[in-house]
Amino acid sequence: MPASDDTLADIYAEVLRRNPGETEFHQAVHDMLASLGPVVAKHSKYVDAAVVRRMCEPERQIIFRVPWVDDAGEVQLNRGFRVEFNSALGPYKGGLRFHPSVYLGIVKFLGFEQIFKNALTGMPIGGGKGGSDFDPKGRSDAEVMRFCQAFMTELYRHLGQYTDVPAGDIGVGGREIGYLFGQYKRITNRYESGVLTGKGLSWGGSQVRTEATGYGTVYFTREILDARGDSFDGKRVVVSGSGNVAIYAIEKVHQLGGTVVACSDSSGYVVDEKGIDLDLLKDVKNVRRARIAEYAAARGASAHVSDRGTVWQVPCDVALPCATQNELDGPDATALIEHGCRVVAEGANMPCTPDAVRRFAEAGVVVAPGKAANAGGVATSALEMQQNASRDSWSFEHTEERLAVIMRNIHDRCLETADEYGAPGNYLAGANITGFIQVADAMLALGVI
Repeated sequence: MPASDDTLADIYAEVLRRNPGETEFHQAVHDMLASLGPVVAKHSKYVDAAVVRRMCEPERQIIFRVPWVDDAGEVQLNRGFRVEFNSALGPYKGGLRFHPSVYLGIVKFLGFEQIFKNALTGMPIGGGKGGSDFDPKGRSDAEVMRFCQAFMTELYRHLGQYTDVPAGDIGVGGREIGYLFGQYKRITNRYESGVLTGKGLSWGGSQVRTEATGYGTVYFTREILDARGDSFDGKRVVVSGSGNVAIYAIEKVHQLGGTVVACSDSSGYVVDEKGIDLDLLKDVKNVRRARIAEYAAARGASAHVSDRGTVWQVPCDVALPCATQNELDGPDATALIEHGCRVVAEGANMPCTPDAVRRFAEAGVVVAPGKAANAGGVATSALEMQQNASRDSWSFEHTEERLAVIMRNIHDRCLETADEYGAPGNYLAGANITGFIQVADAMLALGVI
């Protein structure tokens, strides 16, 4: 942020003091505050009413223990979190992440980003996030069920369709959402469909929800290309990750005429010059639950796997980081720039480090931040809530059409706001300022609460 902006600098210093050791949260707050100088200069009301300060402090932080019994009869212990960050626009909305890396700082960073992401969708939802340091990888279905039941036994008291509506995230898919919803229903004696999203289609889920984050990221990228008189036709694309976001980003890129030539997982990355075989990738990752090397072995001569360097060493026109936070660093950005990449759209939350973002900006590479580019997932979750509230069910085609319109609107609003505040073409500034103003105005309207 500008050194001359003492007010924002003081707010950031306060965040550092009040939240020691939470580096990811610090990064997310700094990223936001760095865009707000022109806003607070033009609208002093946001500082006078302490809106910026209040926005950086969660409304509620919940931490709890989760004891459960594994298949060997041993008692295991994990820690659960739910950060209900801001409800100015509606009930808290945001996913649950089950991964060993989860701690309070991760959850707060994700929840803070979620505030503005949700605002950008135009839907009436606030921001929150949760999860646990539980690792479902390698656990039996019975163990995952017992953990989810223990987790929900504490969390249920903080949830409700008008209060807080979780969804999935890393480590939390349809299986976990089913176990969580079952326990919520069991405890509350209510079939409250709108309390969780990402549900199965046969019990209140929405078409396109599984595909939404990946599809939405690609729709946003299409709008970027279209604004420059270009398209996906003939484009080489690299995608990091091989979970739901990555898989469905690959699917939509191929539908729009591009070719994804590489993807990855935690063990390495695969390069397939013929283009990733989506059916094979889905089989390897969703059915076999295997490592990416099995894709290369089954694919044959066109594919090879590597555990050296990163997937960002592969030349491409468009890069879609869809794995996790801070996965694409400065040297990765330099490699992409040197190989001719012109657009980076974040399918994951904050996957580009500040150094990478700086290098992209200096090289004229367009970067679409996650709070805008990957908002399709939560937008479709809000559409699921809408269907649940009306006891309705929409077709795949209708829901996907709604998703495409939402992503186009987010793109256009980001560009318009960036122009208005003196940063033409800067999607990061446009997304940050647009989301901030929408939430800040709601906070002012509601008074000091």
